Amino acid sequence: MTPKEIFETKIANRLASDSGKAKAKEIDAIYQFNVTGDDGGEWIVDLKTATVSAGKAPVADCTITVGSADFVNLVAGTVPGPQLFMMGKLQIAGNMGLAMKLTSVLNG
Repeated sequence: MTPKEIFETKIANRLASDSGKAKAKEIDAIYQFNVTGDDGGEWIVDLKTATVSAGKAPVADCTITVGSADFVNLVAGTVPGPQLFMMGKLQIAGNMGLAMKLTSVLNG
């Protein structure tokens, strides 16, 4: 699975569900994801509106920068986010508390 498929299909479909909308409302934040490398790109996960879109958010509460392969492994659950962070493979800007809620956003 590519980052594009993960954002635009997996995460978007999860946020469209009733439980996804409820979880999004609890977090109520805008995440900017900058995925580098092959199949990389920029995506906005807007939990205020429970939507996902390609591009750069004018204002984001939390910005995550991660390599494409590491992102796919993170979502698959084969590598934990804190491990990627400690290895310097995942950078966080903005609200660190929101970064801690990242697993519930990515994996539901």
